[in-house]
Amino acid sequence: MTKVLTIGAAVQDVFLSHSPEFKPVSDKTADELFLKIELGSKNDVNKIDFSTGGGATNAAVTFARQGLEVQFMGTIAHDPAGDAVLADMDTEGVDTSYISYSKKYCTGYSVVLLASTGERTFLTYRGASTHYDINNFDLDDTRADWLYVTSMAGNVEIIDKIFRQAKSQNTKIFYNPGKDELNQPAKFKSLLEDVDILSVNRDEAQLIVEGQDLEVLVRRLLHYVPMAIVSDGPNGVVASDGKTFVRAGMYEDVKVIDRTGSGDAFGSGFLSQWAQGRSFKDSIVFASANSTSVVTKIGAKTGILHKGVVLHAMPLSEKKL
Repeated sequence: MTKVLTIGAAVQDVFLSHSPEFKPVSDKTADELFLKIELGSKNDVNKIDFSTGGGATNAAVTFARQGLEVQFMGTIAHDPAGDAVLADMDTEGVDTSYISYSKKYCTGYSVVLLASTGERTFLTYRGASTHYDINNFDLDDTRADWLYVTSMAGNVEIIDKIFRQAKSQNTKIFYNPGKDELNQPAKFKSLLEDVDILSVNRDEAQLIVEGQDLEVLVRRLLHYVPMAIVSDGPNGVVASDGKTFVRAGMYEDVKVIDRTGSGDAFGSGFLSQWAQGRSFKDSIVFASANSTSVVTKIGAKTGILHKGVVLHAMPLSEKKL
């Protein structure tokens, strides 16, 4: 059985929704929409949902539901939010023996104000999910086939350590970096020599290489990694394994309830198939379907697909590099 070790954040999320106050407001001085809540006001919400999140735990659930052996490595605390993370991982059959515990910080926690459009405003306490100790991240006895690494809150030294260990064990690396790593361009690019698959969105790709078109971005990322995936939300994705380009649109036009975890679902969805020997094209189709399913539910894990789901065709084209 293929074994995947996921590394990164674990948090508890509480979603507040169905509130007339959570509606996007336009500002004539900007091209953005805002959530406007008056200071000192009391605003009713009519629905509350508790779930857990964090890129690494979200990915772990995809791998587990697709029948892979999964381990999670990250930091939480001995508190109710940490208990919720452990409970979810145990329910999904994820090995949590590599979790470390912070004595100083609480488990990461987010309050998510969810608008009817599916857009979110986050109030986040990052806590233990960003204050990492390098001594808690060691791959010596993990022996995974794949390493799936998400944001490490800018701790490039820890990432460098685990990447080097992974390569010494012939473990392949899938990397979905966070903004704190990308904002250290020189250090970040030095990490890429060990990466087998890099997955980023359009804005993140533009922090690494220049370009506007997704295909141009992917071509330039291939100078750093053997396989690159660049997503652009509802506009789809372009990916290449160095031999073929795949351009895919939306898997399905669905009503978006909550976009939380859609990127995690795509990246982990792709690797869950690719690591088991599926074709490049089929792995993209599953990734798109997994991401689409996630946005139809509240929370990052509820909509993650289970093994054996039947998928339909989607807008997709292939061409040789």
